[in-house]
Amino acid sequence: MTTKVTIAAVGDILMWRRQIAAARLGKSDRFSFDGMFRPVAPYLRAADLTIGNLETTLSGREAQYERRNRKTGWPMFNCPDELASALKRAGFDILTTANNHCMDRGEKGLVRTLRVLDRHNLAHTGTFRTQEASRKWLIKQVKGIKFGILAYTYGTNRIPLPKGKPWLVNRIRKPKILRDLKALRPLVDVIIVALHFGQEFKRFPTASQRSLVRTLFAHGADIILGAHPHVLQPMGFRQVSGAPGLKKKFVIYSLGNFISDRMLNRLQSESGAILNLTIEKNARGHVSLAGASYVPTWVHKRVQGGKLRFRVLPIRRYLRNPDAAISKEDRRTMRRVWHNTTRHLKGKAR
Repeated sequence: MTTKVTIAAVGDILMWRRQIAAARLGKSDRFSFDGMFRPVAPYLRAADLTIGNLETTLSGREAQYERRNRKTGWPMFNCPDELASALKRAGFDILTTANNHCMDRGEKGLVRTLRVLDRHNLAHTGTFRTQEASRKWLIKQVKGIKFGILAYTYGTNRIPLPKGKPWLVNRIRKPKILRDLKALRPLVDVIIVALHFGQEFKRFPTASQRSLVRTLFAHGADIILGAHPHVLQPMGFRQVSGAPGLKKKFVIYSLGNFISDRMLNRLQSESGAILNLTIEKNARGHVSLAGASYVPTWVHKRVQGGKLRFRVLPIRRYLRNPDAAISKEDRRTMRRVWHNTTRHLKGKAR
């Protein structure tokens, strides 16, 4: 008898100022993010294991959640805790937290973010509260198949880690990743590595991205999920002879933005994909990567009740059955995004 496990993965979960304002309930200090994810929640819940990249902190209530770094001018993110409960209800099981914004409110914000995720039963990896925690693997067993999940980031937007605490954030350091792969490989059937890397708004991976992926596959990584460019980058299967782990491996260099406001007036920053991977284990205990497909998505904005609203739409479903909030212009945009996404990613789109 063959066991099948489905994995869903999405890219950056960003919360800009206008998105947080859209989630505020009236003039109160309460928020609801559920409506942003309601259209795609059935796709996320349908998977056996759903993973996303949390690219904000949950650092506590503030008058101004989005700030600017005085030295660099780059945004610094924080979001109300209600986001965590909305993500859990939407179907997320695991959130990777190693990214360039994980230190946006310093060590205290990083630690508090993890406490909030724990409170909502959302597993996480990539950042850690203690050195002891950084030495523990995130392993999920689903239908008898063991998955190990690792996450690393290229940097923290020039925000330094406290002295003596390099373990707070997993950085992309090849020797460390290779040590982690070697230690984790005997404990699991499948290793998933989330990499926050690449160049923003570039639709193709750099030579260094490709080189790192080849190295990690050769040392036992099975699935690599890229994020950070804020646009989609190509995906595909790889056959790596003699490598530990699965015979057939898979990479997507960037999953794009799952939810975001438009960035630099680029439509592609509002489009992403829900990646679906099928893992099989046969009667002899052999585990393999059986298939991949994806659901192209688009962040739809509309004014409702005099207020701007955001929601992530599965494009094909809403092209076939648009609701009253979808305008003719929205349909044109969705067709354009569908064309751009499917032409770029190729493969099986749903």
